[in-house]
Amino acid sequence: MVKVYRDKDADIRVLKDKTIAIIGYGNQGRAQGMNLRDSGLDVIAGAVTGSRSWKKAEADGTKVMKISDAANEADFIQILLPDETQARIYREEIAPHVTEDKILGFSHGFNIRYFQIVPPANVDVVMVAPKSPGHLVRRMYEEGKGVPCLVAVEQDYSKSALMIALAYAKGIGGTRAGVIPTTFTEETETDLFGEQVDLCGGVTEMIKAAFETMVEAGYQPEIAYFEACHELKLIVDLIYEGGFMNMWNAVSNTAEYGGMTRGGRIINDESREAMKDILNEIQTGQFANEWILEGQAGMPIKKSLEKMESEHMVEKVGAELRSMMPWLQKK
Repeated sequence: MVKVYRDKDADIRVLKDKTIAIIGYGNQGRAQGMNLRDSGLDVIAGAVTGSRSWKKAEADGTKVMKISDAANEADFIQILLPDETQARIYREEIAPHVTEDKILGFSHGFNIRYFQIVPPANVDVVMVAPKSPGHLVRRMYEEGKGVPCLVAVEQDYSKSALMIALAYAKGIGGTRAGVIPTTFTEETETDLFGEQVDLCGGVTEMIKAAFETMVEAGYQPEIAYFEACHELKLIVDLIYEGGFMNMWNAVSNTAEYGGMTRGGRIINDESREAMKDILNEIQTGQFANEWILEGQAGMPIKKSLEKMESEHMVEKVGAELRSMMPWLQKK
């Protein structure tokens, strides 16, 4: 069984005399910054002057300054910018201030794993990655709880990098739930694989394929939407709350038998081979190179695919049906 770090394994005093800069005060950055501050640590934010993040930090009472100034002042620089902007901002505004004995922190390993950011050898490089969105990181902390986190050390210049990372994890509430050790490579590759094969890519393609199959067979698009998309939340929630058997025990016997006997015909040997191909593209850096070039070109493929997705019938039918659901309407 993998080692799980708890509160007793972390000493937040390791960070008591350090200034922590949150670079990227978005959903995740705000949550981590506020939790650290409420844990008694010295937190500043780095943002673009006048940006929404800057204003948000000001409203929270967090000292905010330009990214380069925050990086210069900080002992611990936590980079929570989007993957596609991290390398440029690091080179232009952070790198000149990454001096000996500083700590570079991340919550996702993409730019380290694929060498877009190459830190100097005389600093610690660590990762603390909460396995939840920022609003939940904050809410659980406020309730005296926490969300599970991953922890990794890429460079251990100080010979105390793990203890520093665990102290950070404790500061955001992670050790209350449990912190699991990993590596930058494992976190990055599994994260990309999950997004592409299952969580984002696989599930949307499955929904569209199921919807299209029913509509092409003559069923009403509205009925097809309910069966292919709407009810998926119920199933995912049941699995999320208690695993596969919780879901199988909650659905009808007909659904359980049909699902167990037919599901393997959808995710079959051919599907698994495609998954292996995608994993290989991630491991070799092929996907990373493709995504980096896409970002440098202004993301034309991403924008085209978004347009096509927005125009799919399942999106238009879904929007009409969701308007009938008052519990989904924004307050």
